[in-house]
Amino acid sequence: MFAKPQSNVVSKVPGYMQSKGTQRQKAIICDREIRFRTSLQNTILDVLRARPGWQEADGDGEWDFFWCDREWIHQNYDTTFLQEHQKILHFRNYYELTRKNLMVKNLKRLKRQTEKEFGKLEAQSFDFYPSTFELPLEYHIFVEEFKKNPGAIWIMKPAAKSQGHGIFLFRKLKDITNWRKGDYQPVSDQTQKEAPELYVVQRYIADPYLVGGRKFDLRVYVLVLSYNPIKAWLYREGFARFSNTRFSLDSIDDTYVHLTNVAVQKTAPDYDPEKGCKWSLHRLRQFLLAKHGIEAVQQIFKEIDNIIVKSLQSVQKIIINDKHCFEMYGFDVILDSKLKPWLIEINASPSLTASGKEDYQLKHGLLNDVLNVLDLENRLSGQERRIGGFDLLWDDGPVLPDDSPDGQVITIPTTTTYLGCHNDRRKQLRELYRNNPTKSQS
Repeated sequence: MFAKPQSNVVSKVPGYMQSKGTQRQKAIICDREIRFRTSLQNTILDVLRARPGWQEADGDGEWDFFWCDREWIHQNYDTTFLQEHQKILHFRNYYELTRKNLMVKNLKRLKRQTEKEFGKLEAQSFDFYPSTFELPLEYHIFVEEFKKNPGAIWIMKPAAKSQGHGIFLFRKLKDITNWRKGDYQPVSDQTQKEAPELYVVQRYIADPYLVGGRKFDLRVYVLVLSYNPIKAWLYREGFARFSNTRFSLDSIDDTYVHLTNVAVQKTAPDYDPEKGCKWSLHRLRQFLLAKHGIEAVQQIFKEIDNIIVKSLQSVQKIIINDKHCFEMYGFDVILDSKLKPWLIEINASPSLTASGKEDYQLKHGLLNDVLNVLDLENRLSGQERRIGGFDLLWDDGPVLPDDSPDGQVITIPTTTTYLGCHNDRRKQLRELYRNNPTKSQS
């Protein structure tokens, strides 16, 4: 099923079990086509098939690159012996950052550690996710917090589901009575044959920033090549997902008002598939610049950078690092009425199915640039700070820009803040590869 070991490149054990002290030269694929596999039938398959010098592997034949699904990782990773040059999507325990309950658990732990070592002021840099509790484990703690905030709106989410499945809002404890007494008994109840499905309950962002009276969130793409040390790339472009209905707290049961997931919005009776419910991040950035000015917008995107970095750091010591693995995350962030960004969730398998022409073009460029950064063709020097639409955000420390994307000199060290900036990825790739005419600008 897997590529047959070759004596000069084979890993005798899975990559994550190899000695961290051993430094190997990068494997080179230059004398043949690159063989790929994927089980998906969407944009990534189009990208792989169209990429020069890449060929689809026959069945379960030998492969160099595998864009696999999460189920494959669960079932096969621990028994897979990867050759030096092979690359595969997902780290072994990727879910430590993408399951809603584990994400918050890890962020809380790093916040406590930061406060202990550096003080409360530094720990405030973690105040970017709503008050969150895991149910049923933390039900009683949640009830105490609930009573301290009378009239607040809370949102319930299954810990391991996506696309808006199983989510509901509530104001009163009795609204979740049936949930608690039904299929979701506390774990200590020995009459249950299986543990209950885990949920998280979060304080609802009841004052979201609105555009045209509609709520939206931001989808931000982050490519992680390593956790030891952390090396992460941030894609300039992404999109804002809008609700199809004007925002109101009069009806907290209306999913078309409160959930921005495309899977939910496209079922609305008046949904227009041609128009959709998306803006590019570049368009959103221009809108915010015109309305609030450059300093406010730079602060927004600087805080989003902080969210990304802190999130990755929260699992750095937990993720099973493997040089064969990479991860492309979809961060979901929402702005409140004061322009403060809040982390909602992180997706390990952000949707690659396009909802329209512009969405397809964005995802096609994104996926091509993922492959450009991974560089299986061995065309790059390794010193690049921008590749296509990706900017190097963190490389065992912050990557400091010479000046801001808006032309102002930065005097205080900060990470890059290029999110939503002009993204002429084709021109950038031409310049990157201009000294080698055989290099592809796919």
